[in-house]
Formats: sequence, C-alpha cells, structure tokens
Amino acid sequence: MKQIFAYESVEDHNRYEEITKQLMNSLTSYEKLLMEKFSLNEKPKGIVWTTKELATTVFSNVPIPAFTNRDLIYISPDLKEWKELFINQLAGRNLPHISEYYQSINFKEILTILGHELTHHIDLFVDDFDDDRDEAIWFEEGMCEFLPRKFMLSDEEFDKITNIEQQLVETFKNQYGNHSLEEFGAMSYEGSLTSIMYDYWRSFLAVKKLVEEAGGNVLKVFERYHEWHQSGRGVTLTEFFNIDL
Repeated sequence: MKQIFAYESVEDHNRYEEITKQLMNSLTSYEKLLMEKFSLNEKPKGIVWTTKELATTVFSNVPIPAFTNRDLIYISPDLKEWKELFINQLAGRNLPHISEYYQSINFKEILTILGHELTHHIDLFVDDFDDDRDEAIWFEEGMCEFLPRKFMLSDEEFDKITNIEQQLVETFKNQYGNHSLEEFGAMSYEGSLTSIMYDYWRSFLAVKKLVEEAGGNVLKVFERYHEWHQSGRGVTLTEFFNIDL
C-alpha cells in the first residue's frame, strides 16, 4: 500500500512522521494474517495520513477521522485528537474510570482503528463497496472492530476495552437503545457522536458473542453469515443469528 500524506503544512508531516512509521510497521503482521486466513485478496491502494479537520470536513463529513473506500484508507494519526474524541463520546457523563481509560490510550488504539479500516477490504464480506444494500452493516462493522482487537491486543487489553464498551452500552441504552442493530447504516451518521459510537459498541459486542458461541472460531461465524446470504436473506441477520443487543 502506498502512503499518501495529506497535510496543510510541513510541520504536520514532521509531527506525525514517527507515529505513522510505527503504525505501518505494526500493521504488517495483521495484514499478513488477513491475507492468509481471512481472504484479504485485494488491498486498498494506499493510506492517506491526514488531520482530523481535513478528514472530517474535506474528505468526509462524518465526525470520525478514519474511514475507507474501495481504493484508500483515510486516517488521522494524532493520538491527542483521538483521546479527545473518545472523551467527547461520553457526552459529559460522569464516568471517571472510563474517562481515565481513554486518557491513557496509546498508539495501539490507533493501530486497531487502522486495522478496522483494512478489515473492510476482506472478501469474506458479501456486500461490496459499490453495493446499494444497507442490510447487516452491523455485522461488518462489528467484525471490523473484533478482528483487529482480537489479534493485535493482549488478552488483558481486549478484555479491558470489552468491559468499557459493555459499560457504555448500559450507560446510554435508555437514550440510544430503542432501535434494532439492523438500522445501522447511512442514517446512523446523521446523529451525535455518541449515538454513532453506540452502534459500533453494540455491533462489536454482538460479533464477540457470536464468536464465543462458535467456540472461538471466527470462520464458522462467517460460514453462517454466508448461509444467510446464499439462502436469500429471507430474514434479517439478527433474526438469523437470534441475537438481540
């Protein structure tokens, strides 16, 4: 993958040069894993390193500075800005232990986000970037959260972020939990940062549950997902998996 630097100043490039090198080097083993086990047959052409401002106002209007399309991954490598985003998603709630967690995150958090965007490119997902379908987006987004966390984090780190997001779902359930996971789609991004992230938390936890029910075998979960698709999608994927979060 090519590296493309989209900054407004040389100072920005210099400021992020070291962390982008670290991220690219650390992504290599995960990229290899996806190629060997999860059908990453065609990688994106490149990664566009940019700032949060450019990512969310010029390249996109979504308030999250990481996204992908068929050809390119766009992401901000600014750890400070990611910390601020994660604190902002708490919407002023008094959650000191969660706030402390997000204040202490390191480059591995950005690495798993980068891994999330790369995971969108595996061919195990049945819908392509150009498809108009908006069904079962929760499954793809949840799996893109699950896989990099599972394979890039230690067991302790994985359990910690799982517990954090379980607590966040419980915290915001009364406010944002009155819709099905099946509604995760384009309309999701028109809400607040917290409402957007709420569906990511739920999707990750749903996929984690499916993997656990499959005895830890991620490919078995994909096999069931393909069964749903090949059978004509007669019911929603949440109904097919009998999952409710």
